[in-house]
Amino acid sequence: MSALLPYRSMAYNNFWANHRLLTACRPLSQNEFEAPRIGFFPSLRATLNHILVIDHFYMDAMEGGTLGPAAWADPEPCKTIAELQAAQADADGRLIAFVKRLDAGALAHIAAVHRSVRIQHERLDRLLLHLFQHQINHRGQAHAMMSGTSVQPPQLDEFFSTDEAPRRAAEFAGLGWTEETVWQMG
Repeated sequence: MSALLPYRSMAYNNFWANHRLLTACRPLSQNEFEAPRIGFFPSLRATLNHILVIDHFYMDAMEGGTLGPAAWADPEPCKTIAELQAAQADADGRLIAFVKRLDAGALAHIAAVHRSVRIQHERLDRLLLHLFQHQINHRGQAHAMMSGTSVQPPQLDEFFSTDEAPRRAAEFAGLGWTEETVWQMG
């Protein structure tokens, strides 16, 4: 197995999980989307925007940019679910394209992460793992927040399940992928 396959698969999983979660949010009213909720961030809108903002922060660093804390100058750049879903799909597509361009040696490349008071030097493989963990953490919080809305939270942990292959294949087709795209990187 290629050393890159887990990173590539996680990039696709990341896109798929964000797509599923934001699609499930679409029926929410704007009031439900903005309503105060218990979580690290005070609403679904704030939580889901945080995922996007931090994606921009880490993607910029991994691509050699210097955006740094300017990434969160506007902590909620997307005011509606539709806006957020489009912006998150762009960010997730950017991550997939980035990971697909990597070769195995690139995982050890050192990226400069521009923090507010210093520049952190971190291996690319570690930054990718951190980005995926960050996404999972905050998607879980948003998922729990959805339990207090009129919409049932979607299932998010079946990406790697062979039992869910037929349903997943239909969802992948809607995103322009196949199982082979994800697992074989064809």
